[in-house]
Amino acid sequence: MVTKGIRDRVAIIGCDMTKYGELWDKSQYDLLFEAARDAYKDAGIKKDEIEAAWAGIYYYFTGMSGATIEDMLRLDGIPITRTENYCASGMDAFRNACFAIASGVYDVVMACGVEKLMDEGSSGLPGFKIFGHPVLPLPSAPAMFSMAATRSFHEFGWTKEDLARVAVKNHDNGSYHPKAHFRRKISIEQAMNAPMIADPLGRFDCCAMSDGAAALILTTPELAESYAHADDYILVKANALSCRTNTPWYVPSNGPGADFTSFPATVKAAEMAYKEADITDPRKEIDCAEIHDCFTITELINCQDLKFCDRGMAAEELKNGTFNWDSETATNPSGGLKSFGHPIGSTGCRMLTEITKQLQGRAEGRQVPDAKLGLCHNLGGAYSVCSVTILGQRD
Repeated sequence: MVTKGIRDRVAIIGCDMTKYGELWDKSQYDLLFEAARDAYKDAGIKKDEIEAAWAGIYYYFTGMSGATIEDMLRLDGIPITRTENYCASGMDAFRNACFAIASGVYDVVMACGVEKLMDEGSSGLPGFKIFGHPVLPLPSAPAMFSMAATRSFHEFGWTKEDLARVAVKNHDNGSYHPKAHFRRKISIEQAMNAPMIADPLGRFDCCAMSDGAAALILTTPELAESYAHADDYILVKANALSCRTNTPWYVPSNGPGADFTSFPATVKAAEMAYKEADITDPRKEIDCAEIHDCFTITELINCQDLKFCDRGMAAEELKNGTFNWDSETATNPSGGLKSFGHPIGSTGCRMLTEITKQLQGRAEGRQVPDAKLGLCHNLGGAYSVCSVTILGQRD
């Protein structure tokens, strides 16, 4: 009989990340080295104990193939795989590393993610004029999510002030995190009066480009007791991935498309993850979550799709404080992409590092009180791919 799922079969025994920001004096290799070195130290291992590795890298100019990792980390010819899956690239690297441990093929592996965006000098994400369909035009990332904002305004009665509250919350959280790109609080007025990017999304509704890296060391729960975090290693409760169309605006919403008030990939990935982790009431059971806030509207819709609140109620719940770092469902207590920026390949691993440390009671920024179960969520492309991972304390 084949046992499906990875619940409680994989343990995180070490993790760390670089500071995120405009890191002009560091290359992607410097960032990889720093994140991996500190993850080794956190786990209490030497690099020659790692038997395989996966690295989330989105852009070709950051690195091609697993050789990018080998060039810096010198892992002695072990199998290393580069994963690319839009904004979920880093979390998909982690997903593959989890399967390697759960299958019994390897004892100790590494999942990492890195992206070096700032050196490209682009005014937005590079490649939008190169990638995509040769005939059907691809809108910019802000334009993609402005469609979700305008539709949600129409359907739910949300306003620009509701979006501003997301930015204010996340920048407030990020102001306490020593590794965040942006560490300054903002006001509702600043968010609402900022220059327009893609109506109704202004500058503070959009996450920034950034550089950064993060790494995690995985093993089995049985072996975890032999390493530095023997008493507080973190268990992987579920990991789910859902892929949809690259062009939701050209296909019917009752098929692979979207109605722009919900992201079907998130709905499906969450459904699968909750089933594996045996979660029936996410709002009450999930203590803290790092979710994809590439734009403020994205966080509001994600909170609904992840069932942290009822459909159409995310803005009201946010206003009431439900998603504050010390409230019922702490959402982006690190400051999220709004405070860290979004070096694409690394973001998923950063989120996983954040939630791991939250559950261990050693968050580098704001510590969520008594957090026992946490969720990480990436949404990539034109709402095309979603990864949801659930982590929990050992029993």
